[in-house]
Amino acid sequence: MRNYFWLIPLFPLLGFILNGGFGLWQVARTGNRPAKPFVYCVACGSILLSLLLSLSCFIALLQLDPHDRVWEFELFRWIHGPALQTVTGDLANFHVSWGFQLDPLSAVMILVVTGVGFLIHVYSIGYMADEEEGFYRFFAYMNLFMFMMLTLVLANNYLLMFVGWEGVGLCSYLLIGYYIDKKSAGDAAKKAFVVNRIGDFAFIIGMLMIFTYFGSLDFTEVFEGVEEMFPTPETLWGPLCWIALLLFIGAAGKSAQIPLFVWLPDAMEGPTPVSALIHAATMVTAGVYMVARSSAIYSRAPDVLFIVAVVGICTALLAASIAMFQQDIKRVLAYSTVSQLGYMFAALGVGAAAAGIFHLMTHAFFKALLFLGSGSVIAALHHEQDMRKMGGLKKYLPRTWWTMGIATLAIAGVPGLAGFFSKDEILWRSFSNPEGHLVFWLVGVLVAGMTAFYMMRMMFLTFHGEERLSPEVASHVHESPSVMTVPLVILAVGSVFVGYLGLPAWLGLGPNVFEQFLEPAFETSYHGAGESVHAAHSTEILLTLVSVAVAGLGIYLAYQFFLKHKEKAARLRERFSGLHSIIYNKYYVDEAYDFLFVSGGTGWGRFFGAKNWGRFLSAFDNNVVDGAVNNSASMTKFVAWVSGLVDIHFVDRIVNLVAETFEFFSTVLRKIQTGLVQRYALFFVIGIILVISFYLYMGV
Repeated sequence: MRNYFWLIPLFPLLGFILNGGFGLWQVARTGNRPAKPFVYCVACGSILLSLLLSLSCFIALLQLDPHDRVWEFELFRWIHGPALQTVTGDLANFHVSWGFQLDPLSAVMILVVTGVGFLIHVYSIGYMADEEEGFYRFFAYMNLFMFMMLTLVLANNYLLMFVGWEGVGLCSYLLIGYYIDKKSAGDAAKKAFVVNRIGDFAFIIGMLMIFTYFGSLDFTEVFEGVEEMFPTPETLWGPLCWIALLLFIGAAGKSAQIPLFVWLPDAMEGPTPVSALIHAATMVTAGVYMVARSSAIYSRAPDVLFIVAVVGICTALLAASIAMFQQDIKRVLAYSTVSQLGYMFAALGVGAAAAGIFHLMTHAFFKALLFLGSGSVIAALHHEQDMRKMGGLKKYLPRTWWTMGIATLAIAGVPGLAGFFSKDEILWRSFSNPEGHLVFWLVGVLVAGMTAFYMMRMMFLTFHGEERLSPEVASHVHESPSVMTVPLVILAVGSVFVGYLGLPAWLGLGPNVFEQFLEPAFETSYHGAGESVHAAHSTEILLTLVSVAVAGLGIYLAYQFFLKHKEKAARLRERFSGLHSIIYNKYYVDEAYDFLFVSGGTGWGRFFGAKNWGRFLSAFDNNVVDGAVNNSASMTKFVAWVSGLVDIHFVDRIVNLVAETFEFFSTVLRKIQTGLVQRYALFFVIGIILVISFYLYMGV
């Protein structure tokens, strides 16, 4: 397996080339699109091959000694130092390879990406069945998305990671804007692309600083350089802190953290399988993975780690509060994703990278299930997404209901399900780790209760209570086909059992297996994180019970307000209408950005645009240039008058003065020139005396 794991990202690339290339060729040659069975067999088959190879490599890694679980493979030398030496003179040893690295961290990620991604591809066969013109284009883009994400995850250097990083950004633009005749989809695609460029710019600067200080972009060389050059944690604003901060800004853009979270909810304009792929298995997890991969840097920048934790926990709280008041089923899930990503960054910030990756894995299962389940609801209701127009769907969509119910309970943190284990591991580390803080734990518990509340609210409004369907819609509602519901069932199983890979130590069943597996990837990082295991298990159990109780309270309140006594919710909404309006409108963050950057930028653009710039030049010509020409006669007369004064009183006076001067001296000289030799001799003697007197006076 060691020599073949590089094929994992290439299978999806082959699927993209076959579907995209063959589709374009056939349309250009015959005017007919490729047959749908060919398209989805190629698309799903390529991901299945990657999944099977990923499983084989994972099993092979498990059989090795923990410290030998690192495989590297260089496909080719991409940038070669000697080729640059004539330009720079000092890069003879520098190189960047198109190479891949498989270790415990990347092994977990490829299993998540290919496993969840394959199920989303299968689901898409049914969801996109009515598409005709863009069917092959959709699956080609999906395969390209998978290739870019797998390249990002398996890259052995920052530059190749950045290729995948930019690639998933491009694919998200193509897939969010898939409905090319839908303006809102195009606007959302552009918004996602532009907002991500802000983070990407910071990532680029961070990479340049890494190269400047360490002379390499290879992970192994950079992390060894960090250990050698920075043996102790660095103070704020040192070079390593700047590198860590810039990388985090890049991660915040890709993973939708404050203040760059605004693009992710709008990404719901794309097809639902795209939403599931972006939110669960690929793009938004890239930032979390990048920070975890760079843990050797962050472990020596504790001040930046604190910033990561603060931004993460604040994002979790902000997004959870917005999700509580949304009416669009997909937007509830979108803000839920932003909130859960905040949990993951909070874990990274308190030195619990393994807990953050564990939550990333469990979240991929239940969030993919929730999005695909919402897609099943939307398809059954002819693309209706407003929960106020749903209700009572349990009897129409039983399989969708119980699978989404499992995912909802999992994300709410109900004991025994995957989300319970990963969420509580983060909360415990936030409390017990040296980098943690009581405030982080308190806010995390509050967010857990809010999560349980808004997720159960979504379930009650969608599947329970009275029907709010129009008669024509109600007459056609039916369960989705098996090609869509079987992936839901598989994801539901994962939402239950995948959490058992990381059982907490207080259960008395031994150490955390998942954390042990990831330990070699973080062994040079987060040294303080291990100290928390010595805390009393009784404290951990007590804190777990508190978080479960808060989640239970959230479920109870959702039941009271949205199923049993709906009038209570209406009264509260009226009583606090101002606060409700602010939160419902997402704290007007989008409006503020629009005013400051979009409208402001376009305003300056319009001012300096061709039309207004032309008006400005026309006014200048009419009022300045033409005015000067029209007043040229008056100007000429004025100049002539001034010239006359100068000629009479200055020029003529100078000429006359010169003539008078010469006349005066000529008169004097004429009196001297008498023609008498004795007078000439007298003047000569006087001149000699004056010259001798001058030299005597000067001391010569």
